[in-house]
Amino acid sequence: MERGQPLAFRMRPQELAGFFGQEHLVAEGKPLRVAIENKNLGSSVIFWGPPGCGKTTLAKLICKLTDAEFVGMSAVSAGKEDVRRAIQKARLFHQKTILFLDEIHRFNKAQQDFLLPYVEDGTIVLIGATTENPSFEVISALLSRSQVFVLNKLEENSLIKIISNALKSERGLKGEVVVSEEGKELIAQLANGDARSALNILEASHALSGGAGMISRDVILNAAQKKSLRYDKSGEEHYNIISALHKSMRDSDADAAVYWTMRMIEGGEDPKYIIRRMIRFASEDIGNADPMALVVACAAKDAIEFIGLPECDTALVQAAVYLAKARKSNAVYRAVGKARSDIEKTGNLAVPLHLRNAPTKLMKELGYGKDYKYAHDFPDAKVEQKHLPGELEGERYYVEKES
Repeated sequence: MERGQPLAFRMRPQELAGFFGQEHLVAEGKPLRVAIENKNLGSSVIFWGPPGCGKTTLAKLICKLTDAEFVGMSAVSAGKEDVRRAIQKARLFHQKTILFLDEIHRFNKAQQDFLLPYVEDGTIVLIGATTENPSFEVISALLSRSQVFVLNKLEENSLIKIISNALKSERGLKGEVVVSEEGKELIAQLANGDARSALNILEASHALSGGAGMISRDVILNAAQKKSLRYDKSGEEHYNIISALHKSMRDSDADAAVYWTMRMIEGGEDPKYIIRRMIRFASEDIGNADPMALVVACAAKDAIEFIGLPECDTALVQAAVYLAKARKSNAVYRAVGKARSDIEKTGNLAVPLHLRNAPTKLMKELGYGKDYKYAHDFPDAKVEQKHLPGELEGERYYVEKES
């Protein structure tokens, strides 16, 4: 391999023995390992996992070890014509062909539909890779014809093996640089489960050190700049984290509420999105058990709009803590749901005549406003009269639970 190529590219393993991590799939006797050794995947597959966990590397290894022709493309830049050419080539030369489609979630429904007949008749074996939940991003017909393998972010011990391998490999940095065990551990921590990131940090550290001697902790930190957080503002992790925040506040766990709020802020989430969800929470999960919750959340919104990031982080965390520690009631939420359900079932029920205004003579003659009792004529402004349509008489919507 060319020395000018990135270290992460040069260090792609050529055999399963050099593939570290994902033992639940590739250890002896595990399903994917068996399929590879039998040179038969059996069906198309979808690899689902975070960046840098080995999806592309594993696809290329499968192709090499099963004696298949490898056609790789990214769904970001590829289209139907690229897929069509790969299929025509496979048919023309009668080759066992693996089509590796990186970021398959970027293919729209029509593009995925186009793949179906060729996957079904075995013209190609599809290996799709995605960081997004395939249940949402891959059409059901294609998903039903594929086996989904979940890849996890790499453990630190796997990353340390990858780093060590790069330091002793002829294809890597053998004899060019030294990294202590503590340095390897630091790189692994900073890489946050991403092998590509780990090798990029190692390569950048090598460059910053001048290409010789022991790489210091300061050099590694300078090369890494900041630990990369996995957070896609439109993907599954976005919804996972906001769900974790909502449930932490609901369960009155202030510490977890602080953590998940900061995870979103550090991941680059729009603070206006975070506070919108908190305002909703203040009504849905707290309601009138603590009416100040909605006031606090709306005040945080004003603070965000006034001072922006990064200074608004404390306003967001202050709101999260208040909402987590507030008394909880979902009576408003339940009232909304029950009223909506009754409205859907009963439609446009008539307003009782005594509750209607009567601005004209005709309306008065028709009984509009007749026998209406004016609340302020009664002690404490409490009056007994019907306020719901007759069909819903006796229904209860807002019901506070007994404390």
